[in-house]
Amino acid sequence: MKVFSGRLRVPERRPPTGGPRPSRASLLDVRSAAGQVFLLQVVIVVLLVVAAVAAMVLQTARDALQRGRRESVVAAQSFASAPGTAQALQGPDPTAVLQPRTEDARRRSGVDFVVVMSTQGIRYTYPYPQEIGKKFVGTIAPALHGRTVVEQAGGPPLPTGNGTAVQAVVPVYDARGKVVGLVSAGITVHNVAALWLPQLPIILGSGAAALALAVTGTSFVARRLRRQTHGMAPAELAQLYAHHDAVLHAVREGVLITSADGRLLLANAETRRLLGLPDDALGRPVRELGLPESITRVLTSPEAVTDEVHRAGDRLLAVNKRPTYPRTGEGGSVVTLRDTTELATVSGRAEVARERLSLLYAAGVGIGTTLDVERTAQELADVAASQFADLVTVDLLDAVLRGWEPTAEGWRHLRRAAIGGDQRAFPVYRLGEVITFSSRAPQMRTLQERTVMLEADLRQAHGWREQDPERARRALEAGLRSLVTVPLRARNVPLGVVNFYRTVRSPAFEPEDLAFAQELATRAAVALDNARRFAREHAMAVTLQRSLLPRAQPEQDALEVAWRYLPAAAGVGGDWFDVIPLSGARVALVMGDVVGHGLHAAATMGRLRTAVHNFSTLDLPVDEVLGNLDDLVVRMDDEEGPDDDAEGQEGEGVTGATVLYAVYDPVAGACTMARAGHPEPVVVRPDGTVVCAGVPASPPLGLGGHPFEAAEIVLPEGSQLVLYTDGLVEDRAHDIDVGLESLRRALDGCGSRTPEETCQAVIDELKPSHSVDDIALLTARTRKFPASRVAEWDVPPDPAVVPSVRARCRETLREWGLAEAGFATELILSELVTNAIRYGSPPVGVRLVHGRCLICEVSDGSGTSPRLRRAATTDEGGRGLFLVAQFAQRWGTRYTGRGKVIWTEQLLHDGASTPVSRIPVDFLLDRFDDLEV
Repeated sequence: MKVFSGRLRVPERRPPTGGPRPSRASLLDVRSAAGQVFLLQVVIVVLLVVAAVAAMVLQTARDALQRGRRESVVAAQSFASAPGTAQALQGPDPTAVLQPRTEDARRRSGVDFVVVMSTQGIRYTYPYPQEIGKKFVGTIAPALHGRTVVEQAGGPPLPTGNGTAVQAVVPVYDARGKVVGLVSAGITVHNVAALWLPQLPIILGSGAAALALAVTGTSFVARRLRRQTHGMAPAELAQLYAHHDAVLHAVREGVLITSADGRLLLANAETRRLLGLPDDALGRPVRELGLPESITRVLTSPEAVTDEVHRAGDRLLAVNKRPTYPRTGEGGSVVTLRDTTELATVSGRAEVARERLSLLYAAGVGIGTTLDVERTAQELADVAASQFADLVTVDLLDAVLRGWEPTAEGWRHLRRAAIGGDQRAFPVYRLGEVITFSSRAPQMRTLQERTVMLEADLRQAHGWREQDPERARRALEAGLRSLVTVPLRARNVPLGVVNFYRTVRSPAFEPEDLAFAQELATRAAVALDNARRFAREHAMAVTLQRSLLPRAQPEQDALEVAWRYLPAAAGVGGDWFDVIPLSGARVALVMGDVVGHGLHAAATMGRLRTAVHNFSTLDLPVDEVLGNLDDLVVRMDDEEGPDDDAEGQEGEGVTGATVLYAVYDPVAGACTMARAGHPEPVVVRPDGTVVCAGVPASPPLGLGGHPFEAAEIVLPEGSQLVLYTDGLVEDRAHDIDVGLESLRRALDGCGSRTPEETCQAVIDELKPSHSVDDIALLTARTRKFPASRVAEWDVPPDPAVVPSVRARCRETLREWGLAEAGFATELILSELVTNAIRYGSPPVGVRLVHGRCLICEVSDGSGTSPRLRRAATTDEGGRGLFLVAQFAQRWGTRYTGRGKVIWTEQLLHDGASTPVSRIPVDFLLDRFDDLEV
């Protein structure tokens, strides 16, 4: 409310119209504020009285029902346990004995009935003899099992009258604890009015006292309101204020009131415009408002002023000043201001031009700050809605939001990408909603004709109204007035449209505004197109990278694995990882990082990952795998010729790629690792202790000629091996040691957690939400094969021991419950052992491992590798490995420091191995017999 100086002068006891004043409204007149307050108090008191009576009735009824339940149970149990009741029920005439007793018990206990019945529910007693022998009305099944039943049920007439009774049914036991009969006692539910009627006068008296207090308080309030309003009714006060406010702010002359101490008490809208007053000017000293010195001197001076001309900016103002209360001398002044120059129009145009230039500058700075299409569209809407339009909407082709190249086929379907201004006041399409524009809509016309469209009066814009008649009607009612729609085009490609709306509170758009709107849209279109092209390239790189990363965990028995991959905030990096099952139930863990971002880094990562898969298939030692990868990276660098850099391709070779390669053996519980420039892995022991793995550091891949050192560590079962890329611990804000310490702190105490929980704990602790580099995290919990699932023994280099090897194999498989797999396994083991004895060198060893599949391994000291060939009909040998390949799912050779190991894997299904292909049984048996000779 505005602040008025001095007292409000009102004709005493007369309305503003000057007619006779109506008589004072009575207290009970509901049209007055006091009458409405009194009526509200009466309603509240009545509701409280009704609620109190209802609560009292319900509580009384509930108490009566609870008392009846207790008395019924006590009476029934007392009679059931009374001496002679069980004997009477087993006698020849229970009614003759029990009828007098029940009636006597009913009169003494105060219950309405005591009924004794058989286990079938036939009454032996009842207050009315004619009801004896009939079926009891109620539930007796739980009582037959020794439980007490309390319920409400109706029955035959009783001495107290008909009605629902609260009855209890209890069992009667004989000396052996058997239920020989049932006893029911009950009380009829009577009217509870007699219980609550005595308390009714108290409640009614309290309500009457409350009403009396309400009448007294309302009278006091009414008298106080009359004194404060000088006898004027609320409607008269509201009308007086409305007239004052309308006149004060409608005049094209500035009016302001100051107090005796030089503070601004009131200023109308014209004063604020002429003097440029701030929003918080009221109540502040005039000297602190930053007004011109001449204006400040006039406002603070006590002398009256008549038509003095003073300059305020580019305006010449005629100032008049008079005291507010000249007769009383209370101080304060009323000042009027009038613009006497013809520069208002010129200055207004200059101000508009200045604002337009300022807005274009703000658009150049504020639009396109990111390479996000939706964010750029929102920046356009926010900048334009601040000074140029009241409501701004940006509608883009769906292909633009997806990063695709837009086509003319998708013009009619645009998606709302941004809204600027007060969108809650108007019925606009929501963000993300797909809009299908009609051919006559201004948005479709501006796309087709490639020009700006002006609708100065939306009430006459038939094409805009027919797009959505109901929404257009509500928008017009809300105050939308005019529209300028501009196509968003870049590189002669349409991207969408931007719509500028003004309401009735602002001047309608004019033809002079079209050039500015087009300039603003052109600048924004360039930023939108840049963001669209970046979104397309980013989506392609992300799709490529995710297609090269593991999508699911491979089947293996050695490790429980979980991982996290977080792409960089901008661009796609070359971080990658892999879990590769190897022979002998071993598993390889790989973590790599290619320096750089974009498609080149993602493609290089894919090539390295494929190479690691190929090298791991050869079962090479970990240091040799890194050596082969180093040679591959050197060749890839050589392929990057100088012409590639000249064409502006991303990156300069792949120098800087790092890799960590680890192989875990669950039989020995050992892990062999080597790293090329990669961060050292961390081991979390089962007790929660965090230690470094102790893997020697080697140079990154691509330098060439440097050896790679490997390290073997024994991991207790349940240990967690944590592999990660440098993006997890490195940050521009702090040193890498800070990141490593944060990682150790996050892993501390994770010994009992699952790998999935450990990954989440690390991510939550380090919080890499907006990392500049990709982040890959891999956690693996070790498992170890129990000794009962591994069988190994040495074999003398004598072909005569082959039958004993088969026998021991048969016995081992029988202990494992794999007897049905014995035929194929013995055949495979015979061939492998025979080949090792004949063509290999001592020592010869055999190892069987029972896991997800059955693994057979035969080792010897020779470095020669067998090869599979198809023997001719006349050849005496050459069929052994062919048989092995037929019965094994996979087979191969790996080299160790003491020779080689030939291994096979057989899939197990219900204890039997599954052969890969079918072979004639007679041929297999003949071959098996030959081996035993």
